Amino acid sequence: MLFLHNIPPVSRDSTLETIPKIVTEWSRLFFSRFRATSGTERDLFKAHGAKTFQGGHFTVKQNGLSHSHVSRRGLLKGAGTLAFGAATIAAGFGSLSAAFAKGGVNEKWPWPYEKLDPGKTAEIAYNEWYRVFCGGAVISSIFSQLGEKIGEPYKSFPIDAFVFLEGGIVGWGTVCGSNAGANIVSNVIIGPRIAGPGSEKGAVIGANIMKWYSETPLPYYTPKEPRIKTAIAKTTSDSPLCHVSVGKWMKASGFPIGSAERKDRCARVTASVAYKLVEDLNAWKDGKYEAKAEWGPVANFGITAQQNCTGCHGSGIPTAPMPAK
Repeated sequence: MLFLHNIPPVSRDSTLETIPKIVTEWSRLFFSRFRATSGTERDLFKAHGAKTFQGGHFTVKQNGLSHSHVSRRGLLKGAGTLAFGAATIAAGFGSLSAAFAKGGVNEKWPWPYEKLDPGKTAEIAYNEWYRVFCGGAVISSIFSQLGEKIGEPYKSFPIDAFVFLEGGIVGWGTVCGSNAGANIVSNVIIGPRIAGPGSEKGAVIGANIMKWYSETPLPYYTPKEPRIKTAIAKTTSDSPLCHVSVGKWMKASGFPIGSAERKDRCARVTASVAYKLVEDLNAWKDGKYEAKAEWGPVANFGITAQQNCTGCHGSGIPTAPMPAK
């Protein structure tokens, strides 16, 4: 296209932040071609393939073809149109960026919630484990139903993005993905604790599920149509961590990590967490969830921790320095 060399391209990698800058540069570069005097314009047009200049009109040769009577006025009119379009696009993208910024429509809490059936939710979570694993399955079991009942903002929530929660966060064996998924759900629906009065219940529900998970023989939920008919042992992890929970179960059951039995055990644990989470969310919806966070390690030990430090670290645990009283 005539005079548009050196203008930055828009590609699929251009972000909402860079596109307004690109279209602004289009406008600037286009107008810079027409700020010259008449003599300079003539030279500039000829440099880009114009054969003759007569009475303010050019005969332009481009790609081997001649195009007669291209007027300076016509080109300037085209430049003005481009500038207007560039400004409009820039403004539009600026508004789009702002819509997703802090304080957007999805940052109004609590999100709408309708009570769900814990058993139905557990069944969904059990089957979804075989698709998106522990954390993704907990999120999917609740948000998929709310998407059907309510619509947005649940329908567009990127559930599958949370498959990374599997194996204690991408296989690192840290917090069990079902615990992480439960915390995501409770904090997204009720709100983060910094969002205002009442929103702290999201964090409280998540924290108490971690404690419940650690103290409860799991899995306690049995699916209606289990994929594995073998009896699945129940174990108490005394920890919210994946590698501790799975490790204790593997020792008790004798099944290895890659066995169908271990996989089904984790699917059932995920279903159990989803069941418990919906019970708590329903109580919150009814205004009956009055529990407080049951574990406060910083106040007790001066450091973030779980209850069973000695279970993994033995007795040689350094004491954290406590604040002066």
